[in-house]
Amino acid sequence: MSSRNLPHHFYVYVDSAFIRRDGKGFEPAVWFALRSEPDRAWGCHVMLECGAVYRNVPPHALAFSATPEPAWTLPQAQVWDCYGTEFDVIRYEYLANLEARYDGGDDRATCLFTACPHSDGFSAAPDQSKEFMFMRTTGDRLLIRPTNMVLFEERSFTEDTGWPTDIATSMQVWRAE
Repeated sequence: MSSRNLPHHFYVYVDSAFIRRDGKGFEPAVWFALRSEPDRAWGCHVMLECGAVYRNVPPHALAFSATPEPAWTLPQAQVWDCYGTEFDVIRYEYLANLEARYDGGDDRATCLFTACPHSDGFSAAPDQSKEFMFMRTTGDRLLIRPTNMVLFEERSFTEDTGWPTDIATSMQVWRAE
């Protein structure tokens, strides 16, 4: 099991049903770290207003407003379980705050940062290796998608030609020697 700092903290809201007995509604929190454990959802570490730190909050329990899009489920938030304990967190400056479409449709989200798994069998296989984009949906929910399920819009460069169907999966490891 491994945890990492986020590129910077985020002010969020946590569905109190996940963290309190008889919890109802959303309460303010600061999201500061992320955890990866094989065969589980990403775990979000938050600090509550009372000063308590709560670890491993599931992604579908976080929101970016007190009144987010309702009825957000784990499969909506995250499509793949974590497959290792080792990962790096990076905020690609070029992608940060860019809007993107996801899941082959027209729903939109904004890029926050990327988690890059490594040192596991999946990451070692070129056709399985994925980075995960952590994004904020227009409904103020947390969205985690692999790069092959996201299309970014960069108005000075990209053209909206629909979802590409001809991009090949990387199948090889390249070596200079």
